[in-house]
Parts: sequence; structure tokens; C-alpha cells
Amino acid sequence: MLERGSLADLQSRYGTRHRWLLLTTVMIGSMAAIMSSTIMNVGIPDMSLQFGIGQELAQWVSSSFMVAMTVSMLTTPWLLARFGYRTTYLGCMLVLLSAGIAGGLSTDYNLVLTARVIEGLAAGVVQPIPAIIILRAFDTSEQGRANSFFGMGVVLAPALGPSIGGLLVDWMSWRALFFMVVPFCLISIWMALRYVPTTAPGGVSANHGKPSLDLGGLALATVGTLCLLNGLVMLHSGNVTTSAALVGAAALCTAGFVMWQRVQTQNDGKPLMNLGLFAHRPFAMGTTVAFIYGIAMFGSTYLLPLYLQLGLGLSPSYVGTLLLPSGLLLAFTIAIVGRYSSTHPTHLMVSFGLVLLALSFALMLTVNLQTGLWVLVAFAILGRVGLGFILPSLNIGAMRGMDSSLIPQGASVINFLRMLGGAAGVSLCGILLEWRLAVHGDSLTNSSTSAMRLAAFDEVFLMLAFVCMLALLAAWRIRQPSQSPD
Repeated sequence: MLERGSLADLQSRYGTRHRWLLLTTVMIGSMAAIMSSTIMNVGIPDMSLQFGIGQELAQWVSSSFMVAMTVSMLTTPWLLARFGYRTTYLGCMLVLLSAGIAGGLSTDYNLVLTARVIEGLAAGVVQPIPAIIILRAFDTSEQGRANSFFGMGVVLAPALGPSIGGLLVDWMSWRALFFMVVPFCLISIWMALRYVPTTAPGGVSANHGKPSLDLGGLALATVGTLCLLNGLVMLHSGNVTTSAALVGAAALCTAGFVMWQRVQTQNDGKPLMNLGLFAHRPFAMGTTVAFIYGIAMFGSTYLLPLYLQLGLGLSPSYVGTLLLPSGLLLAFTIAIVGRYSSTHPTHLMVSFGLVLLALSFALMLTVNLQTGLWVLVAFAILGRVGLGFILPSLNIGAMRGMDSSLIPQGASVINFLRMLGGAAGVSLCGILLEWRLAVHGDSLTNSSTSAMRLAAFDEVFLMLAFVCMLALLAAWRIRQPSQSPD
């Protein structure tokens, strides 16, 4: 008799529909996780005023989430093997739900940050799961269609989120942004109890062999990430000595992490990150692209709402409305491109997307206080279409041909490096913006807009365009064939 709730049991009950029901379930949870990571950017100016904090401190609303999200991604393979899909997924949804409610009710900024960290931890574990399911549950011929379906659904949440969130901030306050994840979490919990298997990846029973978590590697990754981001903040504040010490500590943690993973592998342990993954050339180049474009994507997601509100003086609801067309076209682009991502050259699709993204940033330098708003909408659409070519292609292209046993770790690692780049990108944009504003003799605490303020924003957009062009060097090499790592 089949164990109730196991993968084999659910497949026998739902047949070939099960993989689509499973993908839909994790898609809804991913929508909640992604929405919680991006929607708060609309409420940062309102939150800054309520708590009386500067831009440097306010950007930690985004950065703290992303740091927690980045680090927790590395634990996904262990959690799935130890507790199975259902327990891991349900636990993350319950934590995300609780943190969203707690954050919306918080009256102290430190409590808000704590809620964001907890949200980030839950969201990080969820992020690699859909890629694992697509690569394991679907045949190669169906992976493009599955990727298209998942990508379009997930992107609709952040596409609609800023528009709805902007209205909620105007009508109520930033607190409403925390509560937006509640319905998604409740629906995903109900579906998980029906369609998510209790077994681990590959259909084996959870807790199989009682795998141990590499706590040493996790500690080094966490400390290194925190040192890097705090070092960037200290550099902006003028404390060069402390900044150099923190960045140096981050470098030492990175070196220590690599050595520790090698020792774990040699001693037949369970390393947090299997370094053998990087022997697969497409994966090595794909992770490089993921890190660099993570800086540009998440940095711009943080920067653009600030530019529209504090640079051009638009209201949060107006900002959300302006960003809606680009978000909807991103979903449409992913739906089209995703269908061909498993059958067409990855390096061409990713490279084309990076060019469009870089061009959208560079064109922002032509905007001034007299520019029509339709021009801003067009530039935002151009950048989101570029993302639509990158997002569905990168994961499949980087892990195509990889041994199936390495897929869970590969999905975690590529998401980890993308989010690490994203966390650094948010910090870099916040720091660079404050620095350039000071150089131009302006400040975001000043309520009036000016050409000097726009010039400071322009210089940050130019940095993001340069970062995208750097990623092209790695994207073109994804095409190189490579043997799968042992």
C-alpha cells in the first residue's frame, strides 16, 4: 500500500495533473514571497516620515529582508531532504504569514526590521523549490511550458503589487503592505495540504539517512554576507577604517567558506554548497550572470519607486499606476519566452535581455522635470521586457545537462548568488544615491524636487547600466558545452 501523502500516492490519485497542481501550489507561495520582497519599496518614504529615519537607515527595510532571504536559500536542499516538501513548504508559509501580520501591527522600527528578517528567512527557503520541481517533475519537452506558466504567474504578483500597494499607502499607510501576503499564504497552505508530497526530492522518504546541516558553512556564509553589506554602509558614512575591516572580514569568510566546503567534501560530509557544481561551465557562467544582474534588477526595483516619488514628486498610488504596464508586459514576455527557454540558445536570450535592461537604465539620463510620463512608462517597459528574456532562461540554461542529484543544490546556489547580488545592489544604490546627493548639494529630506536631485539619480542609473554590460561577458560563455560534474 502506498504511503498516504507520498509522491507516488498523489501521482496515483491525480495522475498526470499532479505535477501541474504541485507547480501551481508552489507558484502561489512564491508569489507571496516575491511580493513581500518588492512591495515594501513603495512604502519606504511613508515609513521614513513616520519613524523619523534617514534614507541610509530606511533602505535596511529592503536590505535586511534580502540578506535573510539570501542566506536561508542555502538550507533548502537540507530541509527538503530532512523534512520533505510538505513540512518544509507549510512551515515557510506559516512563518511568512505570521511575520506579515506582526510587521503590519508593529509600532517600533526595530520590530518592523525583525519582521522583515523573519519574512526573508521563510521566503528564501521557498525560492529554489519551483526550479527543483520543474527540472525533476517535467520532461525536457515540457520544461519550457512549465517555466512559462510559473514565470507568468509569479511575475503578476509584483506587477500588480506596487499598483495596489501604492493605493493602499495613500488610503491607509505602509502597514497595509505587510498584510497583502496574507491571502496568498492562506491559499497556498490549503493547497499544500492536498497536493504537496510528504516525500523529499526524488520521491524518497523524508529524513532519509537523517542528513546533517552544515552549520559551519552556514555560519561563514551568514557572517560574510553581513560583513560585506555593513562594510558598504560604513564606507558611505565615512568610517573608512571600519569599512575596510568589515570588507576584509567578508573576504576572509569567503575564503574560509570555500576551504570548509572542500574539507566537508573530502571527509564525505554534506557540504552546504557542492563546489563540484562549478565544474559545469554553463552553471559557473550562469551563476556569475545571476550575481551581476541581481545587483541591477533588485537595485533598480529599489531605486525606481524612489526616483518617481522623491525625484519627480509623484504620489505612491501614481507610481504604482505608472509601473503597472511594465509589470504586465513582463508577465506576458515571460509567458512567450518561457516556452522556448528549454529549446533555444540560453546565451542569446540572456544576452539580449541584458542589453535591453542596460539600455533602459541608460535612457533614464534623458529624463528631466519636463519629460512626459509616457516616456518613463516606455523606459520601464523596455527594462521589464529585458528581464522577461533573462528570468525564464537562466536557471534552465545553467543547469541543463547537470546530474539530477545536483539539481536541488544547483537551484539553491544560483538563487543564493542572485539574491546576494540583489542585497548588495540595494545597499549600493542607497549608498551611492546618498553620496551623489551630497555632492550635488541636495538631500532626500528636502521636500522639493530639483535638477540636482535628478542628476544624482542619473548617476546611479548609469552605474546599473554598466553592471548589466559587465554581465554580458559571462552570459555569452553560457553557450560553452561542459561535462556534468561527478
